[in-house]
Amino acid sequence: MALVKAFESVRPDKQYAHLVAALPYDVMNCEEAYKMAENNKYSFLHIDRAEIDLPQGVDLYDKKVYEKAKENLYSMISGGVFKKDNKPSLYIYRLIMNGRSQTGIVGCVSIDEYLNNTIKKHEYTKPDKEQDRINHVDICNANTGPIFLTYKKKDSINDIVKSCTYNEPEYDFVSSDGIRHTVWIIDSKKVAEIIENFKEVKSLYIADGHHRAASAVNVGLKRRKQYPDYTGNEEFNYFLAVMFPSDELNILDYNRVVKDLNGFNEEEFMNQIKSNFTVFKCNDKNPYRPEERHTFGMYLNNQWHKLIAKKGTFNEEDSIDSLDVSILQNNLITPVLGITDPKSDKRIDFVGGIRGLKELERRVHKDMKVAFSMYPTSMEEIIRVADEGKVMPAKSTWFEPKLRSGLFIHLL
Repeated sequence: MALVKAFESVRPDKQYAHLVAALPYDVMNCEEAYKMAENNKYSFLHIDRAEIDLPQGVDLYDKKVYEKAKENLYSMISGGVFKKDNKPSLYIYRLIMNGRSQTGIVGCVSIDEYLNNTIKKHEYTKPDKEQDRINHVDICNANTGPIFLTYKKKDSINDIVKSCTYNEPEYDFVSSDGIRHTVWIIDSKKVAEIIENFKEVKSLYIADGHHRAASAVNVGLKRRKQYPDYTGNEEFNYFLAVMFPSDELNILDYNRVVKDLNGFNEEEFMNQIKSNFTVFKCNDKNPYRPEERHTFGMYLNNQWHKLIAKKGTFNEEDSIDSLDVSILQNNLITPVLGITDPKSDKRIDFVGGIRGLKELERRVHKDMKVAFSMYPTSMEEIIRVADEGKVMPAKSTWFEPKLRSGLFIHLL
């Protein structure tokens, strides 16, 4: 069963919500964060990326950064930018992008259910990135960024959520990227109903935020050691999440660009890839976007091609081997381009689908040699991998729209 807990959220006052809400800390670099928060003293990036308020060149992992984040957080609380709700609640958070909506429930979930795999993962975490957020959560004594969770659709939960959205929203604004964000507070009776209904949900799945989840759990375990008489009801036993039904989520393509052809000239390279792919030249000058699984676009020398993986080059029954990211990696990127570890090899880079396929052309013209457009990974594939206890290859998924940080804070 999935344990969902109401909590007393620290939230922006209505007049500040649109100014506070910020993209997640990990989708930008320091320079981009500085520009995003420029001339906006309320931006949550002053908490999530507090290095922007310190001298340029500061080590991003310096303790001063986390202490500055804490200072900024509690200054904004004491200054009235944030307020704490006076009773535990759950919240509804809807995002609308290009007319497509996804509606989730904001609440807290159990670190024990993360540990016993009721909350399932599909990615590895990097120790340095995990330690960064451990420090942030520990020193701020707060979960500041919600974990993006999903679950298999349950009609009874959908009905409750729908009934709540007829009420007046607490927040309703459009962010600078055109995404509409709407938040409702759920009344006490329906909070209890939602909690009971989630007890019938077998598993929750991390869609995005593996590092934040792992960090929150580690801080919770640290607090348990600090307070050995803990009862299990303390806030540090839980972390902040937004839970969406899986059929509402939107996954974009996560494309690849490679710096060179591994010593091959273009003719040799084309001959190499034809052993595992059927190759068609695209007559259309527009970028080729794959329309089904196991097909790929390739941009080389100002020309788009369509690649179709040949039978026998992958195992459709295997949840990992049948992923398009695996097929391209195992049949082209590793054997032909010589890139065995895409997580660390500097010859390959990844371009989220939100940037569009023209970005692939731009990168090839600027600093790369060849680009590959991908068909998006599906939620069904993610759930299958997670249910089998496996891990997806690096850079398999790109979710849009991104949840905004700062609308909900969970104090430990």
